[in-house]
Amino acid sequence: MNSSETQAWRQFQEGYKFFPSTKLAIDLSAIRITDVHRAALMPRFEAAFQAMSALESGAVANLDENRRVGHYWLRNPALAPDAVTRAAIVETLHAIHAFSEDVHCHRIQGANGPFRNFLLIGIGGSALGPQLVAHALGDPATDRLKPHFFDNTDPDGMERVLGSLRAELGQTLVLVVSKSGSTKETSNGMTEARRAFESAKLNFSAHAVAVTGVDSKLDRLAIKEGWIRRFEMWDWVGGRTSETSAVGLLPAALQGFDINAMLQGAAAMDELTRRPHVEENPAALLALVWHVAGGGQGLKDMVILPYKDRLELMSRYLQQLVMESLGKEFDLSGQKVNQGIAVYGNKGSTDQHAYIQQLRDGLHNFFVTFIEVLKDRSGPDIWVSEGTTSGDYLQGFFLGTRSALRSNGRESITITIDEVSAFSIGVLIALFERAVGLYAQLININAYHQPGVEAGKIAAEAVISAQHDLFAFLKTHAGTQFTIEELAEKLGGITRAETLFKLCQRLLRNPHRGIRSDWAENPFMSKYWFES
Repeated sequence: MNSSETQAWRQFQEGYKFFPSTKLAIDLSAIRITDVHRAALMPRFEAAFQAMSALESGAVANLDENRRVGHYWLRNPALAPDAVTRAAIVETLHAIHAFSEDVHCHRIQGANGPFRNFLLIGIGGSALGPQLVAHALGDPATDRLKPHFFDNTDPDGMERVLGSLRAELGQTLVLVVSKSGSTKETSNGMTEARRAFESAKLNFSAHAVAVTGVDSKLDRLAIKEGWIRRFEMWDWVGGRTSETSAVGLLPAALQGFDINAMLQGAAAMDELTRRPHVEENPAALLALVWHVAGGGQGLKDMVILPYKDRLELMSRYLQQLVMESLGKEFDLSGQKVNQGIAVYGNKGSTDQHAYIQQLRDGLHNFFVTFIEVLKDRSGPDIWVSEGTTSGDYLQGFFLGTRSALRSNGRESITITIDEVSAFSIGVLIALFERAVGLYAQLININAYHQPGVEAGKIAAEAVISAQHDLFAFLKTHAGTQFTIEELAEKLGGITRAETLFKLCQRLLRNPHRGIRSDWAENPFMSKYWFES
């Protein structure tokens, strides 16, 4: 080897970190991390390690809601700060196992026989984690129950899901997941599902399970209506870190996955990421990369490229975990910082035929996180050409893409796992959870609240209120025509005009609501009325 080749090989060896207990490796050789970076960040890492230790010990982390953040206890109940919490974690896990066995053994059945499907109704972390795991570990040939999801309040989307279940609705278990029980998207989905069961002359309550907080609105409803089971969702588990709670473990167990292995994988990674030394801590290494790549200000996007179909949903899952945790306007001292890291991704080698062209030759506003899986398939190899399998090509495209990016100065890191399994999924979930927590400490923000999400909910309620006012006014003046500006004048002023215009435009495309228009060529001059 010449000197440049020797240097590249040594750089790879120095940047490649293998962690045997998790069968995971991280390769940092394609990103430039200098001794200056390390020296500047070491004091912050020391403080971050201390903060994470305090978090696991039960310190209040979400100051907005005055609650602790304890998703790490789910993988090791002995760490929980009190006996009541420890017992609750253990009892819930036992209850999940027992309930899943009762369903699988047909001791608990639907109106038309053994359960064949489950429909999970949730939003955000209450759906993204279960969807990731279902897609990563599922197999239609072996799944004990087939998974379906309502993860939005789109009526057309819910109709499509219900259409696929129509013939087997009486063999479908419904999991309603909402900590407060008042989340609108979930509440709407539950109502739509209930109507479908009622239309099929089926008892919804006899097919329903709640995952919710004790004495929440949903909990009280489930008790009143006699739902099959209720599983607790604790206030110290945030939605985006809830996959190893009943939120994620219950659907995974029902689908037939080894949830103990998933917990073991997460616990093994938790143990590694408690190490107070950056080079020995995979989550700290990720946080270091994020800080160096984005200058500690999120100046570059994170592109997630798993070279495995089963991990296709990893980018969607990480979008919420990273962006909801790190996207904050103010830091812990109240200074306006507008922090965050944008996350997007696809899968390899689909990405090579989608946006790799821009990543290599276009705007350099990103760094890549490759996820490599060593095991190709469960069955025997199939040769697609002499001496070559599809898996050989997949690795070829992965290494080729990485090399092409690197040759043009585009940074990347590579996470390698042995196979996609319940254990490795637990490893990856815990790795990114801890990396988010450590990075948040480095940039002095709170990773565990989401004031922007609450602002969106408040604004949505204002829109619904405007629609109610619009209907009430037009119904009172049925048949009388009004322009948008005239409606705004009657309903709170010109500041409401844009909202009223958007409302009327959609309502016109849903004529059963009774709103009509004369359809002027200039849409702002159109007149609207209620036709009774």
